[in-house]
Amino acid sequence: MIVYGVALLSGCMLAGLILGEALGALIGVEANVGGIGISMILLILLSERFKRKLNLESASGKGIAFWSAMYIPVVVAMAAQQNILAAFTSGAVAIVAGSGAVILSFIMVPLLCKLNKTD
Repeated sequence: MIVYGVALLSGCMLAGLILGEALGALIGVEANVGGIGISMILLILLSERFKRKLNLESASGKGIAFWSAMYIPVVVAMAAQQNILAAFTSGAVAIVAGSGAVILSFIMVPLLCKLNKTD
């Protein structure tokens, strides 16, 4: 059922927004810090867990796969709302944080691929 995919997506989105706001308050920034990324990570982890539990050919599995794929355009739309110009002109922290996230992602992809191999 597609409803399970919608429920999973919305639950991850709400959890990410709440955790991002809490993280922002914790570090003293009046903004959502990493909520979109947290949502994405939760969605990936939970959808993989449910894909193993549910048969992918079932309606539930297809619903989860569909909404997992639909999340990428949602993330792009949410990221477009952020004021990138203000972040870059306010200091080097945004550049360092963004570059660090990209470098960490490049490092993690091969490691995750090695962990996921089933020989």
